[in-house]
This record gives sequence, C-alpha cells and structure tokens, in this order.
Amino acid sequence: MFKPNFHYTDLLVRNLTYIAEAQAVVLNAPLVPKWEISLRRDAILRSAHASTAIEGNPLTLEEVSALAEGREIMVRRKDRLEVLNYLETLANIPEFAKRRPFTRGDLLDTHRMITKGTLENSKDEGRFRKQHVVVMNRVTGDIVFNPPATTEVPVLVDELLEWFNSEDAQVIDPVIEAGMMHYEIARIHPFIDGNGRTARVMASLTLYERGFDVKRFFTLDDYYDQDRRGYYEALDRVDQSSLDLTDWLEYFSDGVATSVKAVREKVIGLSKDIKFLKDRGQIALTERQMKIVERMVEKGKISNREIREMFDISSQASHKEINKLVKLRVVKRKGKGRGIYYELK
Repeated sequence: MFKPNFHYTDLLVRNLTYIAEAQAVVLNAPLVPKWEISLRRDAILRSAHASTAIEGNPLTLEEVSALAEGREIMVRRKDRLEVLNYLETLANIPEFAKRRPFTRGDLLDTHRMITKGTLENSKDEGRFRKQHVVVMNRVTGDIVFNPPATTEVPVLVDELLEWFNSEDAQVIDPVIEAGMMHYEIARIHPFIDGNGRTARVMASLTLYERGFDVKRFFTLDDYYDQDRRGYYEALDRVDQSSLDLTDWLEYFSDGVATSVKAVREKVIGLSKDIKFLKDRGQIALTERQMKIVERMVEKGKISNREIREMFDISSQASHKEINKLVKLRVVKRKGKGRGIYYELK
C-alpha cells in the first residue's frame, strides 16, 4: 500500500489552520440559494477553463461559459470537447464520490469521461498507457519528468487507491489527502494523455468526498493557471528517491488557502446586508427545490407548469414545492390568475 511521506512545517500548519477557519465562515454564512448557485457555477466554469488552459486549450473563460450554456461557438472540435468533457466530469464528482471503495475501474471511468473524443486513439480513453511517455518542456524540448515504467502503472495505481480507501487516509486532513492524490496521479502518469486534468479532478473529488467542499465553491485550478511555471516547479521539486511531499503540500495548501480566502471575502460581502437572515441561519433546500431555484436563476422566473414538466409531477405536487419556497422567503409570487409566476426575492 502507498505510504505518504511528509512532515508538518510551520507554513503547512498555518495554511491548514487558516483554511479550516475560513471554510467554517463560508459553510455557515447565511447565503440565499441564488448566490450559492452563482458561486458554484462560477467555480465550475473557472475550474474547467483553468484546468484545460494549463494543458494548452486556447478557449477564454467567456467561451467556456458559452459552451456551458449550450451555445455554439466557432472553435476547434478538440478544444470544445476538452472543455465540455471537463465540465461533465466536474458535474459528476458527487456521483463518483459515492463509489466506495473507489476502484481502478472508477479511475479509468473518470479518465474516459475527461478525454472522450479528444485522443488520437480512442482506445486510450479510460485505459492505462501501453507505452512509455515523458513530460517535456514545450518551449525547449527538454525532458522535465520521466514517469515510472509502463509495467509499474497498474500496481502503483492499485497501491494508491488501496491507501485512498483505507482508514489511514481518512484520518489525514482532507487538504493533505487531496494534495497527495493530485501529486501521485501526476507522478504515476497512468495515461497517454490527460494526466494533469485527471490529477486535478481527483484532488477535487477527494475534497468533496471528505466533506470539505460539498457546496463546490472552491477553484484550485485557477491558482495553478495563474502561475503555471510555479505549478510545474512545485511538482518537479519532489525528490524522486524519497518522495517527500512536504514542499509540494506547502504549495498545494497555499493554493487551497488562496481559493478559500477569495470565496470567504465574496461570501462576507454578499451576506453582510441580509437583515432578514441574521436570526435564521442558513436556508436548507431539498435537491428538487435547488433545481427549481437554479432554473429561476437561469431564466429569471418560473411557472407552475414549468415545475410540473421539470419533474413530471402533478399540479398539486408542483404547488407544494413552490409554496415551500415562498414560505422560506426564497421566492415571491407575481401576477394573477393563470398568469401567476415566481421570481427570486
């Protein structure tokens, strides 16, 4: 089984302490659902843009947003699919998190979703590499990393996932566990292509599965994309003989702290003037209610008929759902008679 090698430094402890305190502020802030959805959507779009951009995808954040909305834009097929695949994979993180134990097959499914339709040989999608690869500097052509031999990949992946599923991993801070998963997937380099994206997805999956980012507000990939050289240098600094991950974990926790800080400041700014929420705490919505609110954010309003069609339910059941949102003061009723519709407050 994989055995992590690292030690706690003053910087790592400071980062973990700050992250825990800032995360508590974010998760306990009295956000109205409209803002929660906005924050989540923004985080997912930025993650998809940044993670694909790191590996050379030229699409802008605005173009990524357009693709997420289902709009057609004039871009290369491969660039479009890379973004759409990553968005789909991020959307499926809650589903992947239910797979316990998380197996080799689950990792292959994740890679297949990330790379479908984008590799020269479609058989390489969701399959361990069958040939040796190296990581090269795109500018100089120099080899910057020489991954383990092809024959070692299945064994190394199985050992890593055995640890990931073990109680040993569950007692480690979620940020450290996520950082280790990120690094090890990148180091093993199990696939012919898409290793970086898979590593970053696995880090996000770990944070979600451990209950750290259940609301999906945090965007780690942005931090890497803003300083790609620093990102690769942090990966390269790990001594391959000892595999001491301390330096990498300091860098990784810096990134998490930066992301959490940005969300914390945004949440405080959004929440400070919500007078009617101050004595009520957070608003808890069911999955169906959240989908109703998401539709309202997207379209601006919703009718009883639209709710019936969304869930294939009766008019009575639809009224019951929307009336709950009215009582919670999340939405307000507008119009009269058959023209009644609902808007977010």
